[in-house]
Amino acid sequence: MSLARWCAAFALAALACAARADAVDTLRAFVRDVQSGSADFTQTVTSPDGARTKTSSGSFEFARPNRFRFEYKKPFEQVIVADGQKVWIYDRDLNQVSSRKLSQAIGATPAALLAGGDLDKDFVLEALPDRDGLAWVEATPRAEGGTLQSVRVGFRGAELAAIEIRDAFGQTSLLRFGKMTTNQPPSASRFQFTIPPGADVIEQ
Repeated sequence: MSLARWCAAFALAALACAARADAVDTLRAFVRDVQSGSADFTQTVTSPDGARTKTSSGSFEFARPNRFRFEYKKPFEQVIVADGQKVWIYDRDLNQVSSRKLSQAIGATPAALLAGGDLDKDFVLEALPDRDGLAWVEATPRAEGGTLQSVRVGFRGAELAAIEIRDAFGQTSLLRFGKMTTNQPPSASRFQFTIPPGADVIEQ
């Protein structure tokens, strides 16, 4: 290879590395600068062998620190609310509520990436090659023995576009976000949970 071609190849490689490094910076900037947000989402869960998938959809809201709300609307209704102290999960069809202390539930989870937690303390961050038109970052939990293997976060520019979660059993969940708005705080009531009348309550 001529010196000119070698220099050109080196420059392209350096640019690619810089772009991937920028993806890590984008995630850090998102966690630092975006204090609240809301979006629609579609979630696809794929079995470890890739043979089976399940799709659901709904809306997502968050406000730092440690408040978020996932509201699944299709194919069944479920609400997950973190109020800053506890995480509540409500299955409408079963009229059943489960709750858990936030400190036990959030940890090194995707919710910690978006709504709280210490990013660099809880995760090892690595930039990945661009895929599907998005810049990707992989966040691997530092703590061992959890149910979460890794989280991949995809950005379109500075906008959060997707989160891909792989659990310890090899199951993959891909959430794609649309209609994202940031730093327009949802009503505080969105992060309050009232136990519905007659619901069974399970404390974990």
